[in-house]
Amino acid sequence: MELAGTGEIAGMLDVGDVSIAYRHAKGSTPGLMWLGGYRSDMTGTKAEVLAAHAAEQALQFTRHDYSGHGVSGGEFRDGTISLWLEQSLAVLDKVTEGPQILVGSSMGGWIALRMVQELNKRGDKGRIAGLLLIAPAPDFTTELMQPLLTKKQKLEIETQGYLEEPSQYSEEPNIYTRALFADGEQNRVLTGLIDTHCPVTILQGMADPDVPHSHALKLVEHMPADNVTLSLIPDGDHRLSRPQDLDLITRSVASLVEQVR
Repeated sequence: MELAGTGEIAGMLDVGDVSIAYRHAKGSTPGLMWLGGYRSDMTGTKAEVLAAHAAEQALQFTRHDYSGHGVSGGEFRDGTISLWLEQSLAVLDKVTEGPQILVGSSMGGWIALRMVQELNKRGDKGRIAGLLLIAPAPDFTTELMQPLLTKKQKLEIETQGYLEEPSQYSEEPNIYTRALFADGEQNRVLTGLIDTHCPVTILQGMADPDVPHSHALKLVEHMPADNVTLSLIPDGDHRLSRPQDLDLITRSVASLVEQVR
């Protein structure tokens, strides 16, 4: 179904037993593929700004909701990094055409890095032309959450199977399941060198309460073989959705497009 006035087509893609909602606009390559964060959906501020930028530049643009997010099927509590990775790869394979720049926000940055690893295993290195990682949170379950868990929280996860915490971004609480933590351990990327075989730009706020900028610095240390640019934004928060942040995001995308063309 074509969305009026947007140039995008909205569709559903069956991945396993779940229907994944996506939007896709045809255009030139490299295309842009948006990967949202934990509990965000494909109609958030940054995704909409990128969609508008892609339309202005006649670039291909693709976005989707992970299972349990937005208008996709499935239950949020059943989600894991492996499951959302599988769905993102399916959208890349079946919806996009040609080389893509992955734009990953927060958890989406982790998904993007895992996508690159899986594509490298396939021998399909040419599909990813570049990465733009916005407040990336790779390995957040192991690196950022587990060290801060109290004994009470650990017991909750073990006994009831999940941890429920208030969210500063939504009225609904965040839910972190035992399966998410276990699966996160199996998807860690900060355990060795990360070869993306493409230019990488990282944007990180230094006033981010969720992902400290030291985490972005650690990520860079694991990418010594790649062309990596890290921009630290002194007063930037986790969302990076202020006008000046959105301008930086679109300029960063434009720079990556120019680099790989």
